[in-house]
Amino acid sequence: MAKIGFIGLGIMGKPMAQNLLKAGYELTVYDIVADRMDSLVKAGARQGSSSKDVAAKSDIVITMLPNSPHVREAVLGPDGVLEGARRGTILIDMSSIAPLASREIAAKAREKGVVMLDAPVSGGEPKAIAGTLAIMVGGPEETFEEVKDILARMGSSVTRVGDIGSGNVAKLANQIIVALNIAAMSEAMVLATKAGVDPEKVFQAIRGGLAGSAVLDAKMPLALKGNFKPGFRIELHIKDMANALDTAHELGVPVPLSSTVMEIMQALKGDGKAANDHGGIIQFYEQLAKVQVRE
Repeated sequence: MAKIGFIGLGIMGKPMAQNLLKAGYELTVYDIVADRMDSLVKAGARQGSSSKDVAAKSDIVITMLPNSPHVREAVLGPDGVLEGARRGTILIDMSSIAPLASREIAAKAREKGVVMLDAPVSGGEPKAIAGTLAIMVGGPEETFEEVKDILARMGSSVTRVGDIGSGNVAKLANQIIVALNIAAMSEAMVLATKAGVDPEKVFQAIRGGLAGSAVLDAKMPLALKGNFKPGFRIELHIKDMANALDTAHELGVPVPLSSTVMEIMQALKGDGKAANDHGGIIQFYEQLAKVQVRE
């Protein structure tokens, strides 16, 4: 069984690593916040001292980090993955970063004989815990087939989209659709509440029709309780939308709705709500309409 290294043990990374441990893989973990490693080490993982150390002890290295600069530092920087990795090591970056950054890092990895996949995920903390994430993969098909079973320990849907960078293109598409779904839900439910109609009953009435969605089912019950504990923080969705906007502009693709929801999230960040779950987008509409959508 392959020896796996896991770098980045935040809200998503820790439960993903836990699922690999439960599956019986030999795991070495590392995070710059040392106490994030404690529970995994108690569960049987080895503690790495750096990204380089993790790579030296692993056949496959997984990174799950906030954004492109963090992945570059962990992989290409001093004491990074490429300093410790052997030729033939597989690097799976499961972070959500810019597609161009994935391609640049993969090219540097290739020079060292390391093959890289980009494999961002969707589903948030609940699905990370359950091991039912949707995983979108870019990179060589033969490498994907080699690690597919490992990825399947963390996700219920594992799909190779194309070459390196295409996993993150799929993730950007995912994040646009999620953000716009939450914004649409928010507009609709604030309208219903302002009109004097019970938003919980509206939710039940429409969820089985064409307006129903996984986003609606996941976020509306939390909004009705005023529960905006992340999940997936607004500040992280801002990061993803910035990558989506940059990529779209580089390609000459107009994304007016994405630009609007980005400004809504920026307004919430300015109001001190950056650490709220992205379902907290509804608060922007509540404030404008002077009404709260609650049970």
